[in-house]
Amino acid sequence: MKKLFSEIPTIKGERVTLRAMTLDDADGLRELTEDEEVYRYLPTFLYEKQHDAEYTIRHLYDECIESALILGVYVDGEWCGLAEIYGYRAALHKVSVGNRLLRRWWGKGVSTEVLGLMTKYLLEETDVQIITASTMAKNQASANVMRKNGFRHLSYTVLEKWGYTKPILTEKWVRTGAGYRKKYRFHDQ
Repeated sequence: MKKLFSEIPTIKGERVTLRAMTLDDADGLRELTEDEEVYRYLPTFLYEKQHDAEYTIRHLYDECIESALILGVYVDGEWCGLAEIYGYRAALHKVSVGNRLLRRWWGKGVSTEVLGLMTKYLLEETDVQIITASTMAKNQASANVMRKNGFRHLSYTVLEKWGYTKPILTEKWVRTGAGYRKKYRFHDQ
């Protein structure tokens, strides 16, 4: 098993590939970060929103690699968004995941495949045994992506500070590896 963040992986699926971004992806990243509709269900403090696209790509793998890993999402070679692995807790073998896509890729199953690829990589190739995710309570499209990938609904309406003026209602999701034994109380049972 690999230690998480020991490498920048390339993860390939049927039509989606997750890999390190290059400066060739700057126009797509700029389009993503400038679309407020994309970020309406996301925290305000995400790394790519703090800098311009070129700076983000140039420094992404030296500034973030110890605490987060952001990969480009490519469908048949075309850049369409970001996949993020963050919040690693080595002692717990736990990490959180998320993704964001250009709006033209919404509703095409890309997010479902991205989450599936990240989950498979984390549980089968690294020492991670617990994967968590948070979604805004209003974001039912993301909730559906979680369910399709075997995530269990752990908690409803948790108030979180995502950089907005007031805490927002989020839902918590979890997926565990086959060898993980701790019992959670799920709300979808």
